[in-house]
This record gives sequence, structure tokens and C-alpha cells, in this order.
Amino acid sequence: MTEEARQHVVDADDEQLRHLIHEHMKVFAKFTSENCDACEALAPPFAKFVDAPDNVSILFVRLNSDQNPVAKKLMQEKVAPFFVSYCQGRLLECDALIEEAQVVAQLERLRTFMPVK
Repeated sequence: MTEEARQHVVDADDEQLRHLIHEHMKVFAKFTSENCDACEALAPPFAKFVDAPDNVSILFVRLNSDQNPVAKKLMQEKVAPFFVSYCQGRLLECDALIEEAQVVAQLERLRTFMPVK
């Protein structure tokens, strides 16, 4: 894969996320928090998902919920890391996940989701 074609995780704030979910067909967002052990543990697999060939159609976004009021409200009583799947600007699924297998399963559901034309 060329360096230009290589994807990366986009760090965004609430407002940027609103634009990104409408500019991209599929978005997989990870809401993190300061001093979160599970967030740190899931950082390497999250970065690995970005490079997987099956995920080239998905934009990966990371938000710090401590610094973004809308993200913080979405999480409310949930704990970080919190993963959200969007397709065509619509929220498909959101949940606090702490195991890599759970994240893989949610990502697979997003990857195979067929949007309405």
C-alpha cells in the first residue's frame, strides 16, 4: 500500500464529527477519556483496524469525550472507550466496549451493513 493510500485515524471534535459522518459513507468512531486503561489497551488494535484492507471504505475517528460536550453527553453513564458506527450520517450502533473481540464484531457489522439507496 502506498503512503498516500494509507489510511489513518482522524482526531476530531464534536463539530468535525458531525461533518465527517455526512461526508463519508461509513464512519467508526472511538470516544476516549483521559486516564482510561481500556482506551490505552484498545489503541493498538484500533490503529491496526485502519490498515486492514477490508476497512478501506470506513473512516476511523477518535474523539476525547472529556473535551467535547456532545460526545460527553452521548456517553453520559457509559464508560470509555465508547464505539459508535455511522452510515450515511445515521447512527447505527453505539456501546462501551472493553474487549478487542467486541470491537471487531461491531466493526464487522458496520463493514457488512448495506445502506439504503
